Amino acid sequence: MAININGKEVETTDTGFLVDIEDWSEDVARAMAQQDGLEMTDRHWDVINYLRDEYINNNENLPNTRNMVKAMAKAWGDKKLNAKVLYDLFPGNPSKQAGRIGGLPESRRKGGY
Repeated sequence: MAININGKEVETTDTGFLVDIEDWSEDVARAMAQQDGLEMTDRHWDVINYLRDEYINNNENLPNTRNMVKAMAKAWGDKKLNAKVLYDLFPGNPSKQAGRIGGLPESRRKGGY
């Protein structure tokens, strides 16, 4: 499977994740988000940048939604932030959908927190 970004074929898995993390760019993210019916806002980018930073700079850590809520609450200064806010941004499951749009590999977690 592949998506065409600016005339370049970018390979994806059957579930839509990038085959090579090095193929990621903001244009790739925008195209994936558009396929999902999402219009990227600053908060979307905050989540994606957080996930990419965790994966790239923290031993390939793929945070779950619970950890994402804690990190975004701190980043946005919103002590009442809950998972619903992240699900509103990424209705297809925040950790998985945002990770896919962020060019990260598919998580093999079993689900839940």
